[in-house]
Amino acid sequence: MADYKGTYYITTPIYYPSAKLHIGHTYCTVMTDAMARFKRLQGYDVMFLTGTDEHGQKIQSKAIAAGVSPQEYVDEIVVGIKKLWATMEISYDDFIRTTEPRHMERAQKIWQRMYDKGDIYKGAYEGLYCKECESFWTESQLVNGCCPDCGRPVERASEEAYFFKLSKYADKILKLYDEHPEFLEPETRRNEMRSFIEQGLDDLCVSRCTFDWGVPVPNDPKHVMYVWIDALSNYVTALGGPDSCEKYDKYWPADVHLVGKEIVRFHSIIWPAMLMSADIPLPKQVRGHGWLLLGGEKVSKSKAAKGQDVIDPVVLIDRYGIDALKYFLLREYTFGQDGSFTNEVMLKRMNFDLANDLGNLLSRTVSMIVKYNGGKVPEATTEDDIDRDLIAIATGAAAKVEDKMNDFQFNYALDEIWAIIRRANKYIDEKMPWALAKDESKKAELDTVLRNLVEALRIVSILIIPFMHTTSDRMRDQLGISDVEALWADTFDFYKMSGAVVHKGDILFPRLDIEKELEALWAIPKA
Repeated sequence: MADYKGTYYITTPIYYPSAKLHIGHTYCTVMTDAMARFKRLQGYDVMFLTGTDEHGQKIQSKAIAAGVSPQEYVDEIVVGIKKLWATMEISYDDFIRTTEPRHMERAQKIWQRMYDKGDIYKGAYEGLYCKECESFWTESQLVNGCCPDCGRPVERASEEAYFFKLSKYADKILKLYDEHPEFLEPETRRNEMRSFIEQGLDDLCVSRCTFDWGVPVPNDPKHVMYVWIDALSNYVTALGGPDSCEKYDKYWPADVHLVGKEIVRFHSIIWPAMLMSADIPLPKQVRGHGWLLLGGEKVSKSKAAKGQDVIDPVVLIDRYGIDALKYFLLREYTFGQDGSFTNEVMLKRMNFDLANDLGNLLSRTVSMIVKYNGGKVPEATTEDDIDRDLIAIATGAAAKVEDKMNDFQFNYALDEIWAIIRRANKYIDEKMPWALAKDESKKAELDTVLRNLVEALRIVSILIIPFMHTTSDRMRDQLGISDVEALWADTFDFYKMSGAVVHKGDILFPRLDIEKELEALWAIPKA
């Protein structure tokens, strides 16, 4: 068992269950899952939270149109979301729903704290309202007369509402960025939010009274909480906060809120202001990732609803396996930047990195140990510069992976792992074990080659656990170490496999005919 390193609390956004989730949601959740698995492997006590944001006018309207109650409507969609995360083998520790009593009661406590502070007051709101985003906008914020977030038309609306004195906290948020720049990463997002604040913050509408599908406002039940206090407070309410309790005291403040760049403003301006008002400690960090783009446009549920070319992750999993999809999403894109999703790039990654590089290396190594040593891992008794180079790269990778992972650079962390794989494949070409096997006097050198290859693969099998744990299990089974606990500390040592017996197994990743696969994917109905 890994040495205990402390606690680590990481969250995804809570997803809005107005339609089926797509590859964009999968991207964010897979990143969060990889980080949670990485921290567990290192010895942290991890709390990984995800969930659903289930209130609002849009949900109520969709439920009415479907002829069901809002609760029935969201219940059905949440079943599908949980099924998707089970299919993706997402290792969340808790799933919070904003319709749960545990959330609603605690969200009301946060509201009451803010109200008692004098930061929530009643007034009237008139503005330009986007029903799809449930957001009010000023004229100057519109883009071509439409909502700046989703591009849909807005309508003029007026109603009694409660407001949060967000403007009161503008200077405090700027001071937070100055004194703790790590609070909001990457830097580009921090600069964007700083500019937004410096243009002036308006007080925030935090209740609605024209519909009733929401958390009732304390002492004024004709109002329901608007999305801000209801949804954002989930990160605290899931732990039992804001009142002191064992779980809340253990894990809060959160180490990282991982969110898409379109909701960075909510998490890095509104959320910390709310927490300051309620006298709740701030999370340590908000990280805003980029979008997956199809044809230059963001993947979205609205496109999926219109039958547009949006990828259903389940289709890809059924065809290529969970780990292949996870690897592609984590390897292809740089955190914080937008990235284009294409089937061709995905298939090439699967072929070159997974089938050719990793799968072929495992297959060749196991086959040679079976052929030349009866399946038993031999001892290494010789060493030259080529051996030392492989050993140095293999044992030096974990520290580099740690650095990249702690900066959420998943693609570069994977590249450090693949540096071992590429070096091991080159090592085979350099050492030519098939030639050594023909000369009895070279048996010791052959044994060293086989041992070094299997040790490099052992290290790889541990390093890939955060990204592809099922592939790791399959590798360790073929390497004869399935009953040995995979410890992060063991990636820094090279010779750990004395006495292991390898055996051939199924090919990790079959090689794909890219042209045929592209034709097949094109023929599959989109989500």
